[in-house]
Amino acid sequence: MKIIEWKNNSLYILDQSKLPWKEEWINCQKYQQVIDAIKKLKIRGAPAIGVAAAYGVALAAIKYTGYNLPDYIQNVISEFALSRPTAVNLFVVLKRQGEIVLKNRNKSSTDLKLLLLEEAKKIEEEERERSQAIANYGADLVPPKANILTHCNTGSLATIGLGTALGIIKEVWYRRRDINMVYFTETRPLLQGSRLTGWELAMENIPATLITDNMAGYLMSKGMIDLVIVGADRITLNGDTANKIGTYTLAVLAKHHNIPFYVAAPLSSFDFKLEKGSDIVIEERDPEEVLSVAGKRIAPEGINAINPAFDVTPNDLISAIITEKGIILPPFRENIERFKEEDQ
Repeated sequence: MKIIEWKNNSLYILDQSKLPWKEEWINCQKYQQVIDAIKKLKIRGAPAIGVAAAYGVALAAIKYTGYNLPDYIQNVISEFALSRPTAVNLFVVLKRQGEIVLKNRNKSSTDLKLLLLEEAKKIEEEERERSQAIANYGADLVPPKANILTHCNTGSLATIGLGTALGIIKEVWYRRRDINMVYFTETRPLLQGSRLTGWELAMENIPATLITDNMAGYLMSKGMIDLVIVGADRITLNGDTANKIGTYTLAVLAKHHNIPFYVAAPLSSFDFKLEKGSDIVIEERDPEEVLSVAGKRIAPEGINAINPAFDVTPNDLISAIITEKGIILPPFRENIERFKEEDQ
């Protein structure tokens, strides 16, 4: 499944805000269109945001005809950094593109433009490979005939490749065809679960049942969930994990019911500079997203809302973190340090 494509010196992005009703592509001929797509969740998911930003920087360079391209691109990188604050992949990718500029400041504009585009293509391919590796490791943790709960969207729409949490589910289905049921949350307020995860599961013909965000405890109490698998937007050195709002709630419920709670994420989603989850900046989005559904207001005038896009799940609620390099088990601080050293 393609959600992003570089073609004829333009970046095409599948507009996820229109799914599942319509498949519409955005033809980005200016880097500002890519930033807008990221801000408005037309493309979302930490790995996918990173890839889009990498191409966005290359697009800015290729379209630029003025003087001092390196300084111009550094300013563009700064603009992309402001688009969404929580997903660490964005900043990892922007740092890589910034380093390309710094190392090649004295090269011609033509050469620098080509190098930035090549780096973007490399980043895209790396994300595809990471997704498959995560799926391979994670599939081994899923028992036969499992009932799996997942949250938000962590498939191809979020990662460019097979996916993280949803990629694991797909891989199990490809290998064994023995999943009993995938329960997936609608994921309020923007319904990434019902709209996007539902769309991907339907395309794969995987047995799937949509639940509202507040049904998970009921299902767990009835013995209907064998394991929970979620993605991550940022993971700190101690294993605390920022993910879509509502993840923390699911982790608490899973712990109470002795259900394994797995986080699936590439090492590019780890922020090795942050010690703990309280250091993570949580994006606050427009309250109107909570007050309205599909453009129709659902709360009386005069009512306010809050809209944090993410919450942080403490490491003691996490059974394991599944990465492209292997499975990280508790104690997370010690083992994440080991994976960090091996990845460098």
